[in-house]
Amino acid sequence: MTQSFSQELSASVLAELVAGGVTNFYLAPGARSQSLAIAAGQLAQAHEISLTVVLDERSMGFVALGRALATGTPSVLIVTSGTAVANLHPAVLEAHHSGVPLILLTADRPSRLRGTGANQTTNQVGIFADAVRACIDIPAPTKHHVPNVSELMRELVAASLGASHEAAIAGPVQLNLQYDEPLSGAEPTAVGVLRGIARRALPVQKRHDNVSEISVGDGCVVIAGAGAGARAQEFAEAAKLPLFAEPSSRARFGENMIVNYQDLLGTELFDRINKVIVFGKPTLSRPIMRLIKNTEVWVVKDKSHGHFNAGLNALGFSDSAVPKGEASADWLESFSQADIPATGTRAEIAKTLWDETQKDEQLLFAASELIRQADKAVTAKEIKAFSNRGLSGIDGTISTGLGLAQAGFKTRVLLGDLALLHDVGGLNLSGFKNLDLQLIIGNDNGGEIFGKLEMANLIDLDQFDLLFRTPQRVDLGALAAAYGWQYFKISKAQDLKPLLSLGGFVLIEVSL
Repeated sequence: MTQSFSQELSASVLAELVAGGVTNFYLAPGARSQSLAIAAGQLAQAHEISLTVVLDERSMGFVALGRALATGTPSVLIVTSGTAVANLHPAVLEAHHSGVPLILLTADRPSRLRGTGANQTTNQVGIFADAVRACIDIPAPTKHHVPNVSELMRELVAASLGASHEAAIAGPVQLNLQYDEPLSGAEPTAVGVLRGIARRALPVQKRHDNVSEISVGDGCVVIAGAGAGARAQEFAEAAKLPLFAEPSSRARFGENMIVNYQDLLGTELFDRINKVIVFGKPTLSRPIMRLIKNTEVWVVKDKSHGHFNAGLNALGFSDSAVPKGEASADWLESFSQADIPATGTRAEIAKTLWDETQKDEQLLFAASELIRQADKAVTAKEIKAFSNRGLSGIDGTISTGLGLAQAGFKTRVLLGDLALLHDVGGLNLSGFKNLDLQLIIGNDNGGEIFGKLEMANLIDLDQFDLLFRTPQRVDLGALAAAYGWQYFKISKAQDLKPLLSLGGFVLIEVSL
């Protein structure tokens, strides 16, 4: 049997991860990473890990992100050297800003080849800058020295979960592994190495809660953005305050929730607000950001986003908070009475999906006009709703949905036509099976969201279409067929409901 020092290092790295409770692995094929791929294949055959092979590294990054979003546990990504590493960057940035645990295993040439013009060789150390919680460069193993990675892998897993001294917030970590030839061998096997390692549980994020009492009363509101969770709803209920909760906040439920708070912020009620208590990271609404910038702000931190202070005016930060005092019944009632949910086709599509999604299902919103309509239309309901609001890009939406579905729950994705086409590689189902994933496409032939911004009133329609709206001419039915998706096209929101009971991979186009 052929023994390889590269194989020995890779077997140890992967075995340590599995022994530490990390089991969701993703692989994009490549030559320099072959020893990692072989080790991952061995562990998958032994049913020690879930291994998904994805052709495109950019798509794979978001699939892994979606899986980690749904499970709260790290996803491991294995890539070869060069541009393969760079293609992970969009997902790494989103994970960094959303506090999502990813472990990047980036294969590399030996360091002596850096800066020489050697094929597929660049400086991968520091390529993600401060978007990773840790970046460790491991020298190529030799007959004289194979690095002992036992303690290192424990530290990296802890850092990815925000459970280390160096990293208090979950996020990506990078282990850059240099490999010299021979790049792989039959021995040792990762399964054999794993047998000699004691199993251990995933580390738990350490929280040192400082609980603040925040004075509340008439004039106060609670704002819940991404990562807020039920704490925002509980605070609002205890203080009898109006709750402005974004769809992906996990706080959009309860009797204090105001559906169409965005439109109310343009009324006289807006002028009566003098204090906001922010949970999570709100990003959806310009009126909300104006309110935050011009009002007394207290921020209750969440474990994913840390110090949110986009208005640069927060008076205080707290790990958790309890209200001191409460508002009058009239204060909440004034918002409830004025609250009129939005209507229209986009709002009805969003509302239908929201209403039909059950507690054991998942709903993902793209960063498009449709989530903004959902924010104005969907009523109080506790469901597992997601959106990539770390950097709010439209990239990787389908791929994120695939990762969410891999967690074992029926998943629906609401997105526009541009978000679909931007991640068209995510339609490739090679490597995916036995999942229930529905894509609901609101097709308005371009980026209608830009029509609400300043430039729409500054240039003529032809220039606006060319520069911003960017209408596309793609037959979505043919696209779905090419990738093996069930396809349906409807023109009315009420025709959507019967299709939502379908299983498998379903693409539903709604003409707008």
